[in-house]
Amino acid sequence: MTPADSNADPDSGTAGLREAMAEGLADDGALNDPGWRSAVERVPRHRFVPGFYLPADERDGQGLTVWEPVTAASGRDRWLAAVYSDTTLVTQFDGEERDWNDPHVRHGGAPTSSSTLPSLVVRMWADADVCEGHTVLEIGTGTGYSTALACERLGSTGVTSIEVDPHRLEQAAGALYACGYTPNLAVADGLHGYWPDALFDRIVAACSFRAVPAALLAQSRPGGKILLTLSGWLYGYARVLLTVNGDGTAEGSLLPGTVSFMAARAHAAPAFGNPTRWAAMLPEPGRAARHSPERITAATEEAFHPRFLAQCAVPDAQIATVGGVVHLIDVVTGSAATLTPAGDGWQVREGGPLRLWGRIECVLSAYDKAGRPGPEAFTLHVDGGGQWLRHSRMPGLRLTGP
Repeated sequence: MTPADSNADPDSGTAGLREAMAEGLADDGALNDPGWRSAVERVPRHRFVPGFYLPADERDGQGLTVWEPVTAASGRDRWLAAVYSDTTLVTQFDGEERDWNDPHVRHGGAPTSSSTLPSLVVRMWADADVCEGHTVLEIGTGTGYSTALACERLGSTGVTSIEVDPHRLEQAAGALYACGYTPNLAVADGLHGYWPDALFDRIVAACSFRAVPAALLAQSRPGGKILLTLSGWLYGYARVLLTVNGDGTAEGSLLPGTVSFMAARAHAAPAFGNPTRWAAMLPEPGRAARHSPERITAATEEAFHPRFLAQCAVPDAQIATVGGVVHLIDVVTGSAATLTPAGDGWQVREGGPLRLWGRIECVLSAYDKAGRPGPEAFTLHVDGGGQWLRHSRMPGLRLTGP
């Protein structure tokens, strides 16, 4: 008998829903491993998400997303349909916990915790090459559903999961223990890993970092693997699977796809104030842009990877569009740039120690010259001298320190 069998399922009909979800994931090619499929069929996801938010079909009068609370009490069928679909379920905004016995509609806000869509959860465990007998560190317990899948597949003994939010971890722990899973849980910042249970064979992060934290390399066994998402203040993302060498270095290729994760809270972007005040500092006249900002701002697959490369060139920059004008703002160096539509192109104004758009243009030009290679053509090298993203036909890009 596995832990999922040790307690009777409190809600009838969910076993069939789990099996249907697993079958759907398998049909989509997201669940090829029999061991992970069995875990999906057995772990009751509804135990880990008593309440969550789904976006309404229309925005409010101010253009903000309207987030509707969904619980069993508000509509069991809708709740279970969402729980057992391949959907990310937002459970927290702006670090504030909601009383799911008395939830309210939200307008806007920044999601700070969620239950990741199941296809991505199992994909992460599979991409990290997690196998029986491995000791695993999961960064970002969240609701605990991903942790439960790992425990179901590997057993609880070798699984450690850490979460920076104590209330989140308390809720996840309650759900995990109620289902019979007993992983090692701790309130800890993923930036520093978790020394008490090191060394680990695998480290998998369900949040993103601006660069690979040095502590994770130090807490990995030689030959161990680290799977995490790199991100930054331009909201460019790339997943990387690193193999850790015995000398404290690591390297690995970026993985294909367009996956994004919430940033580790210590790596969240700082406030930058009023963009127009920054623009007022910039000198006149401007110049014609060599590349359109839409190459990194468009909500398309084509813009996803170039945005990450551009971010590597200006790691402290943030972007905002106000009245059709694109603003780049770097609160660290005091640099800024604007791009304004001008005829068939864009006009650039730049000021401060760094020419922000000029740096991005250099990266985009090199990217084009190299034939616009995909993420998997890039390798990340990590050592005591820094972290470098490399491609055979492009200059190396250095990631900012965490």
